Amino acid sequence: MKTILVIDDDKELRQALTAALENQGWNVLSASNGDEGLELARNHLPKAILCDLLMPGKNGFRVCSAIRDDDALKYSVLIAMSGKGFEDTKQAAMEAGADEFMVKPLDFGRLCDVLAHIIDQSEVEVPPAAVEPASAPYVRFWGVRGSIPTPGPETVRYGGNTACVEFRGGGEIIILDAGTGIRNLGNALASEFAGRALGLTILITHSHWDHVHGFPFFQPAYDPSNRIRILGFEGTREGLAGVFSAQMESPFFPIGLAQIPSHLSFEELRSMEFTVGNVKVQAAFTNHPGVCVGYRLSVGETSIAYLPDHEPFHRMRNKSVIPDALKDQTRQFALAEDEKIARFLDGTDVLILDAQFDSDEYANHTGWGHSSVDDAVELALRSKVKKLFLFHHDPSHNDTKIDQMVLYARSVVKKSGKSLDVEAAQEGQKCECVPAKR
Repeated sequence: MKTILVIDDDKELRQALTAALENQGWNVLSASNGDEGLELARNHLPKAILCDLLMPGKNGFRVCSAIRDDDALKYSVLIAMSGKGFEDTKQAAMEAGADEFMVKPLDFGRLCDVLAHIIDQSEVEVPPAAVEPASAPYVRFWGVRGSIPTPGPETVRYGGNTACVEFRGGGEIIILDAGTGIRNLGNALASEFAGRALGLTILITHSHWDHVHGFPFFQPAYDPSNRIRILGFEGTREGLAGVFSAQMESPFFPIGLAQIPSHLSFEELRSMEFTVGNVKVQAAFTNHPGVCVGYRLSVGETSIAYLPDHEPFHRMRNKSVIPDALKDQTRQFALAEDEKIARFLDGTDVLILDAQFDSDEYANHTGWGHSSVDDAVELALRSKVKKLFLFHHDPSHNDTKIDQMVLYARSVVKKSGKSLDVEAAQEGQKCECVPAKR
């Protein structure tokens, strides 16, 4: 049931609005002052908030500002109310963050129209995308580059778009990261599902720009029939919604995040294990600047893992200046952290892994949060992975260089005497995820 919060010190008005709105199918919460209202809003995340502007204690202008400053409440519809109908009162309410301003006594018919116009569309249950349940899970690469897009004749074969991978399985479409590759993915989805509503989930590994800056150009986000969930972990400074909103603010982009017509929701993850429909998702923190994770997706006995940004702990610690008394302790800690990642990846059918540098380049980039090809192959072998895709290609690497890195990786595998299929991720490439024989 949709929830609305009424914040007003007038008891009779609260009771009247509660009765009328409940009759319209709303679950109504009420508060007699601003502080109580903010607490209820943060605990219940209502779809709509009606807030009186003139109350004792924390007045409604301050309440509106506090609501708009809270990332979790950015998408609650905020309607300011006042017995004063002056234009400057309305202007101040809108500047404080209100979406609408209504003069008391309220025109209940108009209130219902406002709520219906803004809320009802978002309450429509959008069916999930029609994905053949019998088909084998697969991944398709739409963006494989790290740091910055690199279009041009020397990158045309592997591609120049930044990180974006599509996963289909268990009746779900899950998108891993929203780099510039998400634009072409969006165009393909809009064409494939023309006239049908889409239900999509986007998993964000971290908020560095090359993993989010394609989203404003994602065509399905502009279709009001689509439902899009964006999931990720809270960043060091900004919440997930704040990151996406900031890059679409003027003067950077002509359309604000709040103006996107699809049903868009942001969910900051609190657990390292969760499900998306029939897909089991596990997360693990990786060794990369800021808050960064990798994901493992499983459907039945099939699993894929995606770690686009990761540097082995022990490699980075070996280059650090560490007091002699702590060297053994530090090394043991780093090896234990690397072992956690190996266990997280154990037995994965398909691993998409950071392999940005060759060994010579890595020596000059230790501490940047990225792996060498040698370390990527070593981790995949140790984790008994079936297929490895080298990923997050360096902006300075052309197609020939990436070819060389693949050949080198295969030679390392051959010398090990173990079995591992190695390729470099390539835009447009599709890989069916067939369970390995255990």
